[in-house]
Amino acid sequence: MTLDLEQATGILHFLREAERLKNVYRSAWLSGGHPESTAAHTWRLCLMVVVLAPQLSGLDISRLLKMCLIHDLGEAIHGDIPAIYQDASAPKAAQERQDLLTLVQPLPPALQAEIIALWDEYEAAATPEAQAAKALDKLETLLQHNQGANPPDFDYVFNIDYGRRFTDALPLAAALRTLIDADTRRHARETNGYTGD
Repeated sequence: MTLDLEQATGILHFLREAERLKNVYRSAWLSGGHPESTAAHTWRLCLMVVVLAPQLSGLDISRLLKMCLIHDLGEAIHGDIPAIYQDASAPKAAQERQDLLTLVQPLPPALQAEIIALWDEYEAAATPEAQAAKALDKLETLLQHNQGANPPDFDYVFNIDYGRRFTDALPLAAALRTLIDADTRRHARETNGYTGD
């Protein structure tokens, strides 16, 4: 299928707007001491899917990768709200979905529908691919928090239970989380005076 001028213009406009995700910073820090962007988080999440694909048998890896690529795309407009600061009375997802709808507006209708459906599937976590995406998303966040050059007051204790309902639901994620949790607890003891298990 070839693109007509209007479709090509719309796709380029979308890609230019999506670039804003490179400038959206998360609560994590990189090992080099710089804040992590949402785009960097998304990149490593997708890399995780690629390297773990042999252990994710039965899942549609292409669909999982697409879901991981777009799961935080709406943050390009209003940014990220770190989990530790989220307010249950003002759900982050509603704003993110609205921003995603705005972002995909220039795309051809079928592509808009595909991206929105993937985001909705991820948010609902009702399919095996969405559940895997949620679990790996949490693992990537925890991995970065443990690896990053975080400020001295970084709250590692929050991470001890962060996203556990998703990571515990996927055996592969649960196994990887055991290793990551050991690192999280070490950081929590050293930084936050954590005395738990």
